[in-house]
Amino acid sequence: MLGFDETAFRTQIASAVALRPQIEQLVDQLIDSGVDNVLLIGAGGTYSQMWPYELLARERSTLSVRSAIAAELVVAGDALLGERTAAVFTSVTGTTEDVVRAIEYVAAAGATTIAFTGHADSPIATSVDHSLVSEPKTWPFDMQLLLLMGRLLERRGEFDGYATLADQLVRLPDALVAAAKQAEPMAAAFADAHADTDYYFLIGGGPLWSFAYLYSMCILEEMQWLRTTRVHSAEFFHGSLELLEEDTAVLIFQGEDSTRPLTDRAEAFAKRISRDVTVFDTREYALEGFSAESRALIAPIVLDTVMGRVSKHLERVRDHSLDLRRYYRVMDY
Repeated sequence: MLGFDETAFRTQIASAVALRPQIEQLVDQLIDSGVDNVLLIGAGGTYSQMWPYELLARERSTLSVRSAIAAELVVAGDALLGERTAAVFTSVTGTTEDVVRAIEYVAAAGATTIAFTGHADSPIATSVDHSLVSEPKTWPFDMQLLLLMGRLLERRGEFDGYATLADQLVRLPDALVAAAKQAEPMAAAFADAHADTDYYFLIGGGPLWSFAYLYSMCILEEMQWLRTTRVHSAEFFHGSLELLEEDTAVLIFQGEDSTRPLTDRAEAFAKRISRDVTVFDTREYALEGFSAESRALIAPIVLDTVMGRVSKHLERVRDHSLDLRRYYRVMDY
């Protein structure tokens, strides 16, 4: 597979899953200390990556769980922020400036601060109350967030299937490598067909709306300098559909949760207009050893792996490195 280090990939995913005992112990401490609200705080991709876990809590729990943009939180605040707040952060490098400032802000308000990162000596890891460290470059953070939120809801009597899910996550490295291998020919063919495409329309719903947003902004825009429109499948019929034309490249991210019919509806309409609609559906992957409930919950992780193959092949056909930036961490802003 192009640019795929299977050993490193397996090690990284396994290192995130192996944090389960630490995460569960931490959640038990939070419950015992009387935490009654959770802020999931990020910037860019790490902000959108929080949405499935805010959604999970909203669907199952009366606990207040809200996602927040780090920079906005610092200037706008949150009425619930205080000593009974658990503030959760993620950062691959542990150096994201907006996140560092947000940690300082919530800590000053008395919140318990928690960070997931790959560097124990980074500014973010060393500035929080609880730092949970995986292998360097481990991405995405969905494994840790799923364990954290799942355990929290289980302790509150709101997620009976948590233990089953957590047990199944040990199979994740195998399942994701198999998905990557299956996706490779499709990814290569997609990239070859879209070498000159300069605009993409992305659709996702439920827990995969976050991935549609992330892939649009952080990959196609930031890493490939391509123009995009991204829309939640439930909002597709309220404006953005007017941008569709017969040659519009449409990417649809489909999962296995209760919101699937919303994305099905958007897909059906998109295919009436555009001749270039590609559906990335987690149902197409075996994901051996995962129950139906767990498959729905790990959908963002699966599609991150699948689309990682697409990204590498877009890099190839466009001769545009995924590491190349014009402005981000290049210029002062």
